[in-house]
Amino acid sequence: MNKQQVLQRIVEKLEIDLEVAIRAAQTAYETATHEENIAENKYDTLGLEASYLAAGQARRVEEIRLALAAYRSLVLKPFDDQRGIQPGDLISLEAEAGVQQTLFLGPDAAGLKVSLDQTLVTVITARAPLGQNLLGKFDGDELEITVNGSRQSFEIIQIA
Repeated sequence: MNKQQVLQRIVEKLEIDLEVAIRAAQTAYETATHEENIAENKYDTLGLEASYLAAGQARRVEEIRLALAAYRSLVLKPFDDQRGIQPGDLISLEAEAGVQQTLFLGPDAAGLKVSLDQTLVTVITARAPLGQNLLGKFDGDELEITVNGSRQSFEIIQIA
């Protein structure tokens, strides 16, 4: 799998997410500022609730913009077999039960999923427990993490 193509898919997905978030923020702003939503008494909170939603949507737009900027400026390097896994690497893992997953260790947008060649790729960051444990690891290494009190084991089966 080509990590440059994965990076391109991530950028495309973030661009789409940004467009959707901008429209949602605009709609929330219009709702919050519409004259029909002016409070008529202290119990009329529709306008206040709409303003909270607008503020949250504006924060989401900014988060996506920052993630998009980080991915647009990301310079991918070939896997360095001296340093091990680093941000920008594409990693395939196999769990104890034999389930395989493909991860892209990125600078932001954790949890974002993109498809390439019928393979689902999940973005993780080094801030996540799995991302932290992957840093510096090599093909064939095994790692264990504990998530919500449950121990999970993985073997690294491929790095690009």
